[in-house]
Amino acid sequence: MPDFDLYRPSEEHDMLRDTVRSLAEAKIAPYAAAVDEEARFPQEALDALVSSDLHAVHVPETYGGAGADALATVIVIEEVARVCASSSLIPAVNKLGSLPVILSGGEDLKKKYLGPLAKGDAMFSYCLSEPDAGSDAAGMKTKAVRDGDHYILNGVKRWITNAGVSEYYTVMAVTDPEKRSKGISAFVVERSDEGVSFGAPEKKLGIKGSPTREVYLDNVRIPADRMIGAEGTGFATAMKTLDHTRITIAAQALGIAQGALDYAKGYVQERKQFGKPIADFQGVQFMLADMAMKLEAARQLTYAAAAKSERVDGDLTFFGAAAKCYASDAAMEITTDAVQLLGGYGYTRDYPVERMMRDAKITQIYEGTNQVQRIVMARNLP
Repeated sequence: MPDFDLYRPSEEHDMLRDTVRSLAEAKIAPYAAAVDEEARFPQEALDALVSSDLHAVHVPETYGGAGADALATVIVIEEVARVCASSSLIPAVNKLGSLPVILSGGEDLKKKYLGPLAKGDAMFSYCLSEPDAGSDAAGMKTKAVRDGDHYILNGVKRWITNAGVSEYYTVMAVTDPEKRSKGISAFVVERSDEGVSFGAPEKKLGIKGSPTREVYLDNVRIPADRMIGAEGTGFATAMKTLDHTRITIAAQALGIAQGALDYAKGYVQERKQFGKPIADFQGVQFMLADMAMKLEAARQLTYAAAAKSERVDGDLTFFGAAAKCYASDAAMEITTDAVQLLGGYGYTRDYPVERMMRDAKITQIYEGTNQVQRIVMARNLP
């Protein structure tokens, strides 16, 4: 029988949740609507998270980080996403971008890049997708050619979260075209490297405060010691990374859904029709019950997956995909129902649930579409 205590938040986790929730409500929530409306980076959120050492809690203590476990990282992302999904991509993508270095990088590379990340001096992004390599990431065309003690990178990466803001980028590139996925290597590229540039921010449905841009690599010459792990291991590192970080997308979905449910609960108690609060009507009660049930089921699955991430269990791949898929589907359903419960008001930008509904949609798409998650699960049935 599994040890279910390992899935349950400890007292320290509960204290962390209280801390992050207070910070999020005081210093992030007040700017969430403006960040969305103006499609601007949530600098207030970054400043608040860095000042409280919550921007990259996953970095090990050895490199100056908080050394938080996988569940603690989930809780941070969940609580920030509850008030602003765009802001939750700061801790989430810092983990996504830097985890390849943590999992496969040499000691010198870890010291060089994890220290500034832990201090809040830099953010980390992840460059896997390309214009013609989305779900088929192994079909990427970005190349890295060895030239003495350097590699020269050329290519385009698309859908890169926080591109242009992050200082560091984990970039997957082909070093041996004959070997397909086994000919892909991982590198750390810096924003200041000559030949690195960025496209215009994408005009998106949601998470408008988190810039998504193309990253252009034009004869970018970097030292060979910036390779993460051995040549040809980059794709394996990328997939191993996603096993862990899909859980952070599940966490984001949980937070968005919780924020929508919380707002809808308050609204139906105040909104009166036919002489009484609409919360008294059974039709409304059933909707709220279903929303809460789906959310709690998603949370339990996500926390179980976080425990497996921490232990690196053999069935992590299945649970990571399942948590991301189930939680994001639930978030889309819950936020849609929240809009419905607010009626016409829910359809306006004067109320936050329409933003939450728009933000929820991306959780079904990035870090692998939910159709791809179902393929992953089918191939890794426990």
